[in-house]
Parts: sequence; structure tokens; C-alpha cells
Amino acid sequence: MPHARPASDLIEGAVVRSESSRAARLLDKAFALAFKGLVYAQIWEDPVADMAALQIRPDSRVLTIASGSCNALSYLTADPAAITCVDLNTAHIALGRLKIAAIRNLDYADLRSFIAEADKPENARIYREKLAPHLDEATRRYWEGRDLVGRRRIKGFTRGIYKRGLLGHFIGAAHVLAKLYKIDLSEILGAETLEEQRRVFDERFAPIFERKLVRWLTDQPASLFGLGIPPAQYDALAGGQRMADVLRARLEKLACHFPLNDNYFAWQAFGRGYGRQDKAPLPPYLQEANAACVRDRLGRLTLRHASFTQVLQESADASLDRYILLDAQDWMSDAQLTELWSEITRTARPGSRVLFRTAAEPTLLPGRVPDEILSRWDYREKESRVATEGDRSSIYGGVHLYVLKD
Repeated sequence: MPHARPASDLIEGAVVRSESSRAARLLDKAFALAFKGLVYAQIWEDPVADMAALQIRPDSRVLTIASGSCNALSYLTADPAAITCVDLNTAHIALGRLKIAAIRNLDYADLRSFIAEADKPENARIYREKLAPHLDEATRRYWEGRDLVGRRRIKGFTRGIYKRGLLGHFIGAAHVLAKLYKIDLSEILGAETLEEQRRVFDERFAPIFERKLVRWLTDQPASLFGLGIPPAQYDALAGGQRMADVLRARLEKLACHFPLNDNYFAWQAFGRGYGRQDKAPLPPYLQEANAACVRDRLGRLTLRHASFTQVLQESADASLDRYILLDAQDWMSDAQLTELWSEITRTARPGSRVLFRTAAEPTLLPGRVPDEILSRWDYREKESRVATEGDRSSIYGGVHLYVLKD
């Protein structure tokens, strides 16, 4: 039986551009090193926008990238037949398995304390008594092990897990940077209307992006590692503009386009965690109304440490019909895209839908995936535009939907 490739090899193989200059390869390797630990305690794509575009049905067989596993768990509310989640990052696999154990073994009060609030001292007892006995050895070893600064990883759930990981540290750094200019990013959470949100953004937040230090920092590709953006994606996100201007526009959407009482991404960005009020916005899988159905359907979800293409290669012809690629294609070479879409097309059942995001606004496939493959798919421009506009996470330039032609 062949040995599994180490996580470091899988991640480097995905992000390091072998055809690039030595300097570019070194930057790619620096990102790969940063990406080996926890990146996203919460995934940064909107599952509600996803489900509207995907039109998941009871016979749907879904393949998705796991990341923080929030969206895969949320897709269970749409009642699919099966979901396979894949990820190259072993920390994300351990996080997904811990979330699954929490949903399966905790009542809603403890689930909300452990996963949603994730900063209470009693969560140590919940883990020890109610979760640890149900975890596999690798997952227990990860959470009971120590991070680079010597902290037991499971302590993150007693001190704020959403402040951990690359994204959590990036958001924390943004709060520190704002405070240098006497701005408290959490002040927007007191706004009660979209008009008040707009006023806070225009008067308080927007001027930060004109500061010389902010403009210089965001011009450095490594500064966005914390957003999970590798060097290969940086230029696509910039789109020829100064990065500070791009980030200002994306933050404006997050701050101003959606009511705060319906946008948990805004709470994560501006409050560094979910809201505590009874009706605080939460991902679908953490909402009390969905708790029972998500728990009942956990058996339909499989979590694998593997690449998306690898799982496709192991799948039978016409065996899947919903594919969610997140923004992974922004990292890929033309050869990797062609291999990926060859396997998607081979495994796709009639009516299959593929959803993905891009840092830039346009879809990246035309001219990069051969016509004989891409011509079998219909790009749904209107539905893609609706999904992009409705994506409350707000960081991406485009959400794109392709549907297999009859």
C-alpha cells in the first residue's frame, strides 16, 4: 500500500510555481510554510450564497474543499445524499473532525459555548469529558499538542479560537493597525441601520487606507498571507490597482452592503468572533433551528486529507454532481486546471454544477482550459452575478457558476 504524502509536500505542490523566478518560488515556499498550520477557524465563503447557486437536491453528491468545514456542515441543511470534504492542511482536517464530534455529542447549549463562543474556561471541561473520548488518535494528538509558541492548541477554545490561525492573527493585526490611528473597528457593531454602517465606514474606516504605512504594507504580497492569499493570487486580487484601494472596496462591501444582524462575517472581522446576543447571526450549521437536522445527517459527510484532483481521480464516471472549489483555482497553472476540469467533466452527472471564487472579478477559465472541455459547460453569468452580489464574506471579486450542458 503506498504511503500518503506528507502534508508539507501536498501544500508545496499546490502553491509553489516551478516555472517562476527563484525569488517568486521563495515567496511561494514562505506561504506554503505559513499555510501548514491552522489558517481558517471559520471558512470565509458564504454558504447561503453557495446553496442558492448550487440548488442542492436530496440526490446530490457533493465534493468540496473543507477549509474550516463550516460550509460543508452547513450544506447538510440542504439535505444532500453525500458530501466529501477534502483539504491539504492537516490542521483543517483536525478542526473539521472536532466540529463533527461537537455536533454529534453536545447539546445545543454546549455546542454554542464550544464552537460559536469558543472562549469560555468551561470549554476545557467540555473537551475533556465530552469530546476527547470520541476523537481519533490523530485528531486528539493535534488538539492536545502545542503550537509554535508552546500553547496547547485546545486552549484556543477557552480563549477565542477565532483569534487564532493565520486569518485570526491577520484580523488581529488589522485591529492593532487601526488603533494606531485611534480607530476601534468594533465600533461599527453598534450601528443599527445600513445608513449608520455607511457613516462609520466613510468617516472612520475609509481614511485608514490613505495612510502611507497602510499603503506600503499592503503593497507587500506577504502581508496578505493571513488572508490565505498566496503570491500567485496577489496580482489577480490587485488587478492592476494598489492593493490598499482593492481592500478598501472589499471592506466597504463587508461594512455597508449587508445588515449587521444578518452578517456573521462582519462580526468576525470587526468583533473577532460571533455576536453573543440570542439572535446573533451564525453559520447555518450553528443555528439552533438546524441543530437536529445537521446532527442527523452527519453520517453523510466524509472528511479526507487529500487534494481535490486526487479524489476525483479515485471517483467513478458520472458519480458526482456538485463541486465547490473555493478559490483554489487562483493558485493553479494551466496544466493543473486542465487536469482538474478533465476529471470534473468525467465524474459529472447530468445537471452538475461547479461553484468557485476568484480574487479578480472575471472567471479565469476561458483560454486556460481547452475548449473541448470547457465547451461542455455553460457559464451562468446572471446566477454568478447574483451569487457575487449576495456573498456576505465580501472579499472575493467573483463567484462563478458553471452547469454541465445536456
